[in-house]
Amino acid sequence: MQYMLLLYSADDAGPARGSAEQAAEMPLWMAYGEALGQAGAFVAGDALHPADSATTVRVRDGRTVSTDGPFAETKEVLGGFYLIDVEDLDAAIEWASKVPLAPYGSVEIRPVMVFD
Repeated sequence: MQYMLLLYSADDAGPARGSAEQAAEMPLWMAYGEALGQAGAFVAGDALHPADSATTVRVRDGRTVSTDGPFAETKEVLGGFYLIDVEDLDAAIEWASKVPLAPYGSVEIRPVMVFD
């Protein structure tokens, strides 16, 4: 079964972009991705640019409106994702608990719908 792991953290949580702390954390991310791959669970994943680079599109009454920024103002923002293929939710929870940002952010697990 496929699950999307959505990675959230506050802008001021965790290591600052470009900092020595962020550089020191990178091997943890690389090891996590490698472990997913070796387990055959990795399908896709990537980091996202900061939330202030987002564009939100809405269509109302046939009119397309785009606005700068994310859909909603929140304390935590979506920073990246992993798409994994594992046996069940318990396995997805186990992988989510190992994401390097879990100690200072949150990981939302969403099952992927399969349409026949």
